[in-house]
Amino acid sequence: MKIQLIRNAALWLEYGGVTFLIDPMLSEKEANPPIVNTENQRRNPLVALPGPAEQWLAPDAVLVTHLHQDHWDQAAVSLLSHELPVLCQDGDGETIAAQAFKHISVVDDSEELQFQGVTLKRTGGQHGTGEIGKLMGKVSGFVFRAEGEPTLYLAGDTIWCEEVKQALDEHTPEVVVVNAGGAQFLTGGHITMNEQDVVELCRYLPSASVIAVHMEAINHCLVTRAQLKGRLEQEGLLERVTLPLDGEWC
Repeated sequence: MKIQLIRNAALWLEYGGVTFLIDPMLSEKEANPPIVNTENQRRNPLVALPGPAEQWLAPDAVLVTHLHQDHWDQAAVSLLSHELPVLCQDGDGETIAAQAFKHISVVDDSEELQFQGVTLKRTGGQHGTGEIGKLMGKVSGFVFRAEGEPTLYLAGDTIWCEEVKQALDEHTPEVVVVNAGGAQFLTGGHITMNEQDVVELCRYLPSASVIAVHMEAINHCLVTRAQLKGRLEQEGLLERVTLPLDGEWC
């Protein structure tokens, strides 16, 4: 297994002989307005892609965890071939089909999806709490399994919650990718994992290696790599967690 952080939550995954482009946000730097109701008005994405977008346009499949713009943007819709297989959560397939993608597979709660020898299983999550969590809508994580590969859990846009604990209990992943930018609005709590959430996850499943992404690319993601690194050092957990830079491989 090899994982490249492209930027934000966008990943290039090589797993079981299959390549996946995950949550592509391919807009140029500052092409989009800031997320509203946040503490700053910086335009998104905050940083450029670490290379030409063309290098990520020919995966075996695209996986979209949910349809928020920082995971599936208009640039990705325009640049990617509409002949590519797209895997998504239940409820998002119609929107993606309306964008002229022709080969869509929904990964729902009822059964696993088999794709070219890789087994995918959807997991739940909470994209915040209270009214903010409801407004953010449904999100998904995904567990990957393939012969000769470690079990990989892509947690998606979620905070530390019962759904994440359930996924860890059920699948005992060897590698966990967390969106750890601590995204937050001016009101309500955080809507993606913050420093404390990552600490809780590491302690809950001590056997797992963790990769922290979704930082320093969107204006409402307030936890930086340096802040998370400092907290992990304090907790004695830094050797368990990789904090890749944009373009870096794990």
